[in-house]
Amino acid sequence: MTRSAAIVNMENGGTGNSYFDLPPLDLSAAFPQATPASSFPPCASDYYQFDDLLTPEEVAVRKKVRECMEKEVAPIMSKYWEKAEFPFHIVPKLGALRIAGGTIKGYGCPGMSITASAIATAEVARVDASCSTFILVHSSLAMLTIALCGSEQQKLNYLPSLAKLDTVACWALTEPDYGSDASALKTTATKVAGGWILEGQKRWIGNSTFADLLVIFARNTSTNQINSYIVKKDAPGLTATKIENKIGLRIVQNGDIVLKKVFVPDDDRLPGVNSFQDTNKVLAVSRVMVAWQPIGISMGVYDMCHRYLKERKQFGVPLAAFQVNQLKLVQMLGNIQAMVLVGWRLCKLYDSGKMTPGHASLGKSWITLKAREAVALGRELLGGNGILSDFLVAKAFCDLEPIYTYEGTYDINTLVTGREITGIASFKAAALTKKSRL
Repeated sequence: MTRSAAIVNMENGGTGNSYFDLPPLDLSAAFPQATPASSFPPCASDYYQFDDLLTPEEVAVRKKVRECMEKEVAPIMSKYWEKAEFPFHIVPKLGALRIAGGTIKGYGCPGMSITASAIATAEVARVDASCSTFILVHSSLAMLTIALCGSEQQKLNYLPSLAKLDTVACWALTEPDYGSDASALKTTATKVAGGWILEGQKRWIGNSTFADLLVIFARNTSTNQINSYIVKKDAPGLTATKIENKIGLRIVQNGDIVLKKVFVPDDDRLPGVNSFQDTNKVLAVSRVMVAWQPIGISMGVYDMCHRYLKERKQFGVPLAAFQVNQLKLVQMLGNIQAMVLVGWRLCKLYDSGKMTPGHASLGKSWITLKAREAVALGRELLGGNGILSDFLVAKAFCDLEPIYTYEGTYDINTLVTGREITGIASFKAAALTKKSRL
């Protein structure tokens, strides 16, 4: 009986096939030849011994984050990714790692080197890119904005609980009409007695549906400049609803935020954000962290492929025995070595005070480009299993796509660097004219 016939049969009171409603086979029985990502493979991608460039403290950060992610997150990530739900029960375990707040010193924050923070970002992303984005939005955007642009009292009020992940923050810049052109945003902030009234809409805001604090960017109606405000969850007039049907970073709860006459007291306006240039200070640093996400994703995909090719057999030999597979695996490995070294150098430029917006943008755009190439090769190497989230690669393939786009698309970041090296901005198209000059 065909499936359609079985459905008709059941609708007419029949029972259909005896196996029609059976659950799927356990993966170990359905495909015993290879180990799924729930039991995460050992790291095999540090071919040029990058660990030698790290301090003992940075190596220790890598070790503790890797152990936590492999033990606590790897076994559950596929299930939550498929359901597009967030695993709230792991938040205390991520908080215990003491990586939220990254480089921020004081206020209960870890005060790590930027290299240690980058390593932590990569290690989280190696196992699950969504968890990495959750922490990045919370730490490298929201917390960093408060640390760089907030008052002393705001830092004391908010950073300690955010550092422990006792509270969660989001960062709301992007709007439905303004993505790459974020500086043209139209959400407004109007001064009233004792505070401000916010009106507008935000889109694609990670963590927004459950965040305790929302860092909102709005245009001051008096100065026409961009300011920033801390909005508390459940503020009257505030709603945040989940964006459905994503194919990447499905665990991340991206939301649409609507602000209808939301009152924000004067004490919750961030005094250090007085123009879009102040926002760029945060973005330049966060782009370093974003550049390390695709590094981590590529590491995880390589590790998965490395193990899979040795376990899976065809024509009587492991897939690793075929020349074409070794070629692809080595190409992935070469990409990762180059990506890591560019990311490491970016951290050192930041430490020395020499990093420019162009440096950060080139790092983010080039690394994500190479990661796309590496992950696509991994998709090829796993064959049919390359489309199953159980074996990581399909999930990573999809998760990389939003990272290629957010915090500046590949094209926009390229133009940031292009402006820096030529002195000519080329973001806006030439004005359209009715008549040709020819």
